[in-house]
Amino acid sequence: MAGFEPQRGLAEESEPLRSDANFAGPMADPVPGPRTESTDVSRETPPPMDAAPSFAAQPPTPAGQTPQLVGRAAQQVVEAMHQAGERLPRPERTRVMVVANQKGGVGKTTTTVNLAASLALHGARVLVVDLDPQGNASTALGIDHHSEVPSIYDVLVESKPLSEVVQPVPDVEGLFCAPATIDLAGAEIELVSLVARESRLQRAIEAYEQPLDYILIDCPPSLGLLTVNALVAGAEVLIPIQCEYYALEGLGQLLRNVDLVRGHLNRDLRISTILLTMYDGRTRLASQVAEEVRSHFGSEVLRTNIPRSVRISEAPSYGQTVLTYDPGSSGSLSYLEAAREIALRDPSAQSEQPQQQSLAEGNQ
Repeated sequence: MAGFEPQRGLAEESEPLRSDANFAGPMADPVPGPRTESTDVSRETPPPMDAAPSFAAQPPTPAGQTPQLVGRAAQQVVEAMHQAGERLPRPERTRVMVVANQKGGVGKTTTTVNLAASLALHGARVLVVDLDPQGNASTALGIDHHSEVPSIYDVLVESKPLSEVVQPVPDVEGLFCAPATIDLAGAEIELVSLVARESRLQRAIEAYEQPLDYILIDCPPSLGLLTVNALVAGAEVLIPIQCEYYALEGLGQLLRNVDLVRGHLNRDLRISTILLTMYDGRTRLASQVAEEVRSHFGSEVLRTNIPRSVRISEAPSYGQTVLTYDPGSSGSLSYLEAAREIALRDPSAQSEQPQQQSLAEGNQ
C-alpha cells in the first residue's frame, strides 16, 4: 500500500455519463442553480439564493416541526431500513477509528460526523473526538466550542480527564463529542516537550469509563503530532477519498506514515475502510477514480459511495448532520448505508437478533 500512486492515465476533464452510473449508492443531488419555479418544492431542493443560511440561522424545518421532531424523523428512516426490533451488530470492544487524510477538502470532517450520527441512529453509542483546531466537527454537531469551553486541548496538554470535556450531541441520542477549541492550534508545539507526547490521547481514551461502541477521531489535514496521537490511539484508519484526480495525490505518504506508526508505536493499527466521497455518477472521471481505488484497495473500499450533495454541504451551517437536517436526502441515506457496512465488517460483533433467535429456539 505504501507505494500507491494514482495512474497518470486518468482523464483530467470530466466527461458526461449516464446519470444512473453511481455504484451501489444514490445519485448525486442536483447542483443548485437559477430557478424559475414559484411552486412549493420539497426540502431536497436548495433554498433560493437570497435565503442563504447564516451560521446562526435555524434550519428550514417543515411547518409546525421542531429540530427534535426532525431528529425523530431521521430515526424513523433508520427503522424503515430494518425489520421491527432488529439491530445492527454491536462490537464486543470499542472500535476506535481514525478518520485521516492530509489533503483538505475530501469530506473528512463531513464523513466523521455523519458516520457517527448514522451509527448512533442505528443504536450504537458513539463518541466523536475533534482533533482539528478549526473545530468543524464540533460545529457540525451543534457543540459549543469557544475558548472557555473544556476541550480536547485540555485533555492532551493539561491531562484533564476525557469525561470532563465530553458533551452530548443535541437531537441524536447516543452521540457525544469531545470538542476542539482554537487553543488546539498551538498544541503541537506544546506537546513536543511533554512526556509520552505521542500517546496522550490513547491514555485518555483508555481511562474513559463510559461504555462506547465507536470512537471516531477527526484528524487535522496534516501529519503532525495531533494526527500521530490519533493513529496511536486507534486500531482502524478510515480514509475518505474524493472522486477527483488530485484527491489521490499524496495518498502514498499517508499510507507510509501509517506503516511507520504501526512499526514503532501501534502494531495493531490497520487501514480498515476506504470511503469514496463527493461521487458524481454523471462524470467519467468519478467512475475512473472509483475504479482505480477499488482495484488497488479491494475489499477495504465500501460498496456505498457518498454522492456530491447540496444537503450534505448545507447541514453544517445549521449545526446539524445531514441525518437530522434532511433525513430523506440521498446523502443521508448513503451515510446510513455506509455505517451499516462498517458495523457489519467487524468480525467480533454480535448481532442482537441472532442471539434472540437462538434463545427462542432453545426454549422450544
